[in-house]
Amino acid sequence: MEWIIVSLASMLAGFVDAIVGGGGLILVPALFATFPAAPPATLLGTNKSGSVWGTAIATLQYSRKVRIRWHAMWPAAVAALVGSFLGAWAVTLISGEFLRKLLPFILICLLLYTLAKKELGKNHAPRFEGRREVAIACAIGLTVGAYDGFFGPGTGSFFIFLFVRLLGYDFLNASASAKLMNLASNASALVLFGLKGHIWWHYAVALAVSNVIGSLAGTHLALKHGAGFVRGIFILVVSALILKTGYDAFLR
Repeated sequence: MEWIIVSLASMLAGFVDAIVGGGGLILVPALFATFPAAPPATLLGTNKSGSVWGTAIATLQYSRKVRIRWHAMWPAAVAALVGSFLGAWAVTLISGEFLRKLLPFILICLLLYTLAKKELGKNHAPRFEGRREVAIACAIGLTVGAYDGFFGPGTGSFFIFLFVRLLGYDFLNASASAKLMNLASNASALVLFGLKGHIWWHYAVALAVSNVIGSLAGTHLALKHGAGFVRGIFILVVSALILKTGYDAFLR
């Protein structure tokens, strides 16, 4: 029964993750509920062992249909990987409790801004070229990557919002670019968890296959329906993140 529950959760997580990120909202709680006695690090590592494959497939699928601005995104992905390592290192030195309480309010501001700016992310009109675009993309990658390593919830949503707001991408192109960033930060976390022995490899294959199936479905819908559809799912996921992080910070 455990295999069925976590595989279905992984499939749904892959579906949501492929569109706007936020799959961890589904798979991580499912793993913790199914295996309440397991070490948290092992469940987080097992989550990464499945989700990284769905993210990789989504990145590949998007790259075939969307003109990802590789000249800026490759350096930004490297910056995200470095940031993720730095964030993971920082969390061993300082507490993330302040960020836990601040995060719901940051997400509320992000949601309100997106709702108020109805044209935000509807048209793909990159604001910068050359080195300036690379520099801003790398700054986003490093900052959000560090956040992902340090804390994590909403990483994909932050990448998408900043690509839309700062670089002028539409939601579809921002989501495609965010997949590459997520792949870099997830891969670094997966290596760390693997080296520490915090992955249940006997569940990894089932989670990976399910996540890829969900990812293919989510990518197909995003590419078919475009930026407006991605924007709508983005709003739903950010709203769910506000509820989840608010509960974790003040009620649990």
